[in-house]
Amino acid sequence: MQSKTKITVRNLVLLGILSAIVILLQMLGAVIRFGPFSISLVLMPIVIGAALIGTYAGIWLGIVFGAVVLLSGDAAAFLAINPAASVLIVMLRGILAGLVSGLAYKLLSAKSKTVAAVVAGAACPIINTGVFVAGMYIFFLPTIQEWGVAAGFADATAYLFLGMAGFNFLFELGLNLILSPVIIRLIQYGQRRAIDN
Repeated sequence: MQSKTKITVRNLVLLGILSAIVILLQMLGAVIRFGPFSISLVLMPIVIGAALIGTYAGIWLGIVFGAVVLLSGDAAAFLAINPAASVLIVMLRGILAGLVSGLAYKLLSAKSKTVAAVVAGAACPIINTGVFVAGMYIFFLPTIQEWGVAAGFADATAYLFLGMAGFNFLFELGLNLILSPVIIRLIQYGQRRAIDN
């Protein structure tokens, strides 16, 4: 019973630290932009939390990520047009990115923790951007079309992928893949610490 409490306290502390890192990185990322939107530097701590603590931690960190995006004003342009859809898209992309990363790691870690970490690290930006793009098509297509024409793009799809989300996605995916050895080491270190305690 005592070791279970120790692990629970350890996980709560780790989750608190990772939540703080998500907040700081999202605020920092708000000033780094490719196109009109900031990049998401928070995806790596989401993956680490989901791998070390569990899928519920990935979901929680995705919620924190979404809340910071909404509170920081990074979604202000969309909130002015359709507040409900904006909140739905922002929260859903964070939650699903954490959920899928956690599930990917859990499913693959029995065979290879390295492969599991790389797949979870890649899944996070893919889901994050995929939900964003789907949400734009479902709720904001006329607006995206207008913005695209004003920016000199032929259609909404070109603007969405080349003007809004494309470079951000490539940067986020590349960052997670380049840093996947760091992610792997952090996960291994965290797991060793959990066993030692």
